[in-house]
Amino acid sequence: MASRFARFKRVGDWLDERTGFRGVMRAALDEPVRGGARWSYVWGSCLVFALIVQMVTGVVMASSYSPSVTTAWASVAYMNDQMTLGWFVRGLHSAGASAMVILAVIHLLQVALFGAYKRPREVNWILGVMMLGLIFAFALTGYLLPWDQKGYWATQVATSLLGATPLVGRGILKLVLGGESYGNLTLTRFYALHVFVLPAAMVLLTTLHIALFRKHGVTPSWRGSDEELAKRTVPFWPDQLLRDLAAMAALFGLMAWWVFRSHGADLEAPADPTSSYDARPEWYFLPLFQLLKHFPGAAEIPAAMGAPLILFGTLLALPFLDRGPDRSPSKRKRYLAAVGLIFAGAIGLGLEARQDDAHSEGYRAQRERADRDAARARELAREGVLPAGGLAVWENDPDFKARKLLGERCLGCHLYQGAGENRAPSLDGWSSRAWIAGMLRDPDHPNYYGKTKIHDMKPVKGGEAQVRALVEFVFAQGGPQGVDEALRARGEELFGAMDCDSCHDSDGTGANQGPNMGGRASADWLRAFLRDPSEGRFFGKQNAMPKFGDRLAPSEIDVLVRLLVSERAKK
Repeated sequence: MASRFARFKRVGDWLDERTGFRGVMRAALDEPVRGGARWSYVWGSCLVFALIVQMVTGVVMASSYSPSVTTAWASVAYMNDQMTLGWFVRGLHSAGASAMVILAVIHLLQVALFGAYKRPREVNWILGVMMLGLIFAFALTGYLLPWDQKGYWATQVATSLLGATPLVGRGILKLVLGGESYGNLTLTRFYALHVFVLPAAMVLLTTLHIALFRKHGVTPSWRGSDEELAKRTVPFWPDQLLRDLAAMAALFGLMAWWVFRSHGADLEAPADPTSSYDARPEWYFLPLFQLLKHFPGAAEIPAAMGAPLILFGTLLALPFLDRGPDRSPSKRKRYLAAVGLIFAGAIGLGLEARQDDAHSEGYRAQRERADRDAARARELAREGVLPAGGLAVWENDPDFKARKLLGERCLGCHLYQGAGENRAPSLDGWSSRAWIAGMLRDPDHPNYYGKTKIHDMKPVKGGEAQVRALVEFVFAQGGPQGVDEALRARGEELFGAMDCDSCHDSDGTGANQGPNMGGRASADWLRAFLRDPSEGRFFGKQNAMPKFGDRLAPSEIDVLVRLLVSERAKK
């Protein structure tokens, strides 16, 4: 054992002679902590640790990421769903981004509370404010890299505000985008900023920040005299270092817990520039997003430019406004109040944005669609993504083709999953038992025929049992699967007894005042109906729906038929 320690000592001596590492270690560990070790000093160390986590996870992700519009989404999907622990690495990177914002704000507020921006520490404060700006820049440039719906549309909003900057906005926007529109150059420039430029700037500022911190030392609490603080002064090792390490371990544990709980970072469906998407930024940009709602129209751009200027301008000016020697918060109330009001206002706006979204049915419906599309896209990606790129993942999904056709051809009149216009019957659960029951009870409701010119049908006035029987009869026309035969037979009797057959035939061929019930909502019936809804057995002269036989290929009609048949199966 002694000989082994002797060998280690000789190796250490050899390295120390050539590098002087022991002197560096002594200088680091023997740094005096004026006033003694404190938990309030751990925030800066935790912030550096979070930065290291971001760099390590970023390097791992960069080894699998492909920065082009045709490959970016697929490479992130592979990382998330197929690469060993890829979901954890990407989740840790995402959690680290939020952690850096939180830690930076806490560290800044702690420094402000202690008056550590005062002479001779003004430059270090300015460097810290600049680093806060870089953290937000990291978040903004990282948004776009997955090339998914959320990142694409949120970045569109941010860059449109940038482009509206007076005089220089247009030129800056063209430089950032690499042209007039989003494309490969946009993505590669954001990638270069996120992976090369911003990390280099952050490392430089962090190095300067730590060097100046070591030069001036910690800023102790304003309580206690110089003599008392001197008496309590201890070396950085072991008390403060152990506190820092414990805080770092707790931070990493919290981040890891969050990643396991959420199973990594979100990845939405591939970016689709032709789609409609109500974008929301990450939580740390929500206050600005919400603020702009209070300044609509021409006031939006000044608000978007003014809010960051006020935030960073106030912070940068703080050491030059508060130049007195006293660090007691009670003597600096107006300065601390200014900083506190800014961050309290940001928290309030963020909470207001959350509340607005929670009470918005339209936004909730859009989120449900986005979540469904994201889950389906990632499921398809596990089977492989075609060379054409992320959006090509949908080529093997007949349901998506149907929804796309529906959006292009049908949602100008019909509602479906929260999208479209309410000018014709809703297609949600179309011809399911629940849909038929609602239509029989109130055919003039806007979800049925209330917005059309068809108003001849009278509501069914029978009891619940009669309506259920009629519903079963009408539902059974689409096919016998899952039909209650006794209830269907009862419904057929009521169909005649309640005089429904005076307007509706049920032979599947004849024309009458209302649509023929024979075979209604079956696949064959739907194909014929979509080809020409003005046929006598359908709506005849009352028809206002286009004939799709001349507008869609038979294969496209089949895609729509499959979707409508699947809606019929819903409860």
